[in-house]
Amino acid sequence: MNVAHTQTDRAAARAPRPGITLAALAAAQFTVMLATSIVNVALPQIRAGVGLSDGGTTWVVNAYGLAFGALLLAGGRAADLLGRRRVLVFGLALFAAASLAAGVAASASVLIAARAVQGLGAAAIAPAALALAMDLFPPGPGRGRALGVWGAVSGAGGAGGVLLGGVLTQAWGWPWIFRSVALGAALVLVAVATLVPRAPGRKDGRFDLLGTAVITLALTCLVWGLTTARGAGWSDAGVLGSLVGAGTLLAAFAVIELRRPNALIPPRLFATGRVAAGNLLMALLGSVWIALFFFLPLYQQQVLGEDPLTTGMGQLPLAGANMLGAAMAPRISRRIGATATVTAALFTEAAGLLWLSGISAHGSYLVDVLGPSILVGLGLSIAFVQLTALAVDGVPPQDAGLAGGLVNTTRQVGGAIGLAALATLAGSVTGHAAVHQPHLEALTAGYRTAFTVSAAVLAATALLALFLARCTGPRTAAAARPASDPQPSRPQPSPIP
Repeated sequence: MNVAHTQTDRAAARAPRPGITLAALAAAQFTVMLATSIVNVALPQIRAGVGLSDGGTTWVVNAYGLAFGALLLAGGRAADLLGRRRVLVFGLALFAAASLAAGVAASASVLIAARAVQGLGAAAIAPAALALAMDLFPPGPGRGRALGVWGAVSGAGGAGGVLLGGVLTQAWGWPWIFRSVALGAALVLVAVATLVPRAPGRKDGRFDLLGTAVITLALTCLVWGLTTARGAGWSDAGVLGSLVGAGTLLAAFAVIELRRPNALIPPRLFATGRVAAGNLLMALLGSVWIALFFFLPLYQQQVLGEDPLTTGMGQLPLAGANMLGAAMAPRISRRIGATATVTAALFTEAAGLLWLSGISAHGSYLVDVLGPSILVGLGLSIAFVQLTALAVDGVPPQDAGLAGGLVNTTRQVGGAIGLAALATLAGSVTGHAAVHQPHLEALTAGYRTAFTVSAAVLAATALLALFLARCTGPRTAAAARPASDPQPSRPQPSPIP
């Protein structure tokens, strides 16, 4: 007996502390978010380096986002069934290899293909890492702080990607943005293999291959149609066919999922209503998230005339505000309530974007970008922390990976759709303005429109959060209780946790 106790004590002593393990998992999430934005500041150089058209340049961003978003659900379910650590290690290895391939690509097709494979690796990393982090911390203040860390590294990855992209592009050229990501992913892989304990997967489930194939094709058609519309126009037969096909496939996916015992998205995931509310709001937040890190660097370079390094340095205040907001989010939520916190955060980010909508073709960073960047960073991080907590609240442990995959899916696919729609809108406005305005004025008009619409979307999202908190909470909580247990054994959480 004493020997058994001694062995257990030694194993416990060797196990890394939760904070160290969380750091390794957060580094994996940071790497995924870094790859989302690191190319944005280098897009002009990438376009010239591999001979991309304007539409092809957008696909350097969208190929990653589409593969990432379309396959996150499959990645989350794979993590639940095969083991979260195993899937995370596989995803990091694939991600590192694809990043290296992008760093040595000599043609547009190879680069875009490598970005898509990067997205595939990220789709395995993100849900597995989030589920492992939630396993470390049960519901309570500890989980709130962990989600604060998650929000900080996610936002810092987005802003830090622009900074690192500028530094590397200026110093050694655009291929090094991908080579550095490959090196970072390899280092994170070593940390995860060393610090994250092994955990078995489930043996009582199967993959929903049909559902995965249908939803992946549906999302591909949707984003393809939205992106192509920028150059071909909304009346183009290919654009209309893609959008109609996406709608048809999404409807088919809904029918398939209702009839399959091993559904990719099982109905039990939405029993409380909080998961559905969190994912809907996260999709709307994501629809402007990626677009922000696309349009802002373009404005700084193409209109203000900044070089890549200066553009990247200009993201530091946004990144700092983002990290501050993520650290403050749990405290603010405990003090004023979660619903008030997420609503105020969304309105704060909307105010920052509305401020950005006043940018000038003859402006400056200090006047046009600095102030709104700080507001956007604060609001974005606080909203992200609260909505992530909402989307994983009350989920059964066996579905934690799927819940992580779902909330990442809605954010990433929302971002891909938002970028495609806003890029189309901005391009259309710029094209009309170029008829009677100078080039820089026309470009600025398009960016102003994108920021204005983004602000309106976030303001509407804040109002929707209030509506969901007021109208869906009591009903969904009651519906989640068994008929034999009319009274809850403990107070039910509100829809915004």
